[in-house]
Amino acid sequence: MAFNPKDYYFKKAKTENYAARSIFKLQEIDERFKILKPGYQVLDLGAAPGSWSQYVSNQVGRQGRILGIDLQPIQLTLSNAAFICADLRDLNLEETIQANGIRLPVDVVLSDMAPKTTGVRITDQTRSLELCELALSKASQFLKPKGTFVCKLFHSEEFDGFRNTLRGRFGRVEVLRPKSTRKESKEIFFIATLFLPKTKTSPPPG
Repeated sequence: MAFNPKDYYFKKAKTENYAARSIFKLQEIDERFKILKPGYQVLDLGAAPGSWSQYVSNQVGRQGRILGIDLQPIQLTLSNAAFICADLRDLNLEETIQANGIRLPVDVVLSDMAPKTTGVRITDQTRSLELCELALSKASQFLKPKGTFVCKLFHSEEFDGFRNTLRGRFGRVEVLRPKSTRKESKEIFFIATLFLPKTKTSPPPG
């Protein structure tokens, strides 16, 4: 079957006024793992074009708050969200979070970040892992205890190593390939919940 960029989920997103079909990946994650609640404070990394933030906005409600960050501008206006066009590596993220009305520590860190693909499998996989590690470093800084981290990885030989890293920092780690993922895509999502500010391998005090 030929690649069809305007498939069922593309058309469904347009019909429901979402910025992209990726909304349905987050929706499935949330329906399975219940990661979003009213009032939550959320970081959305790699947020463009904004469909994840649109979904989060509905779930966290008026008392919730979202900060979306991406290299690409996000052309959306949501009453409970702020959007920053910047390289995450160049930001003073703590100052940016506080300047945009987000309460620290946050409840959820989402990362749909992906590298610009080169067509060279190993290169793309390596860059994807680097973005996951960047997102995890920010989650480790700003997540509240028992908070949730979701990130996308291009599946590779590094899968087990990154999953083990997550298992050292979270009480539960799940993996999901959402139904709306295109068949040719190699992306998978980690859903890490019950954040442990100290790793499981830390020695007991005394």
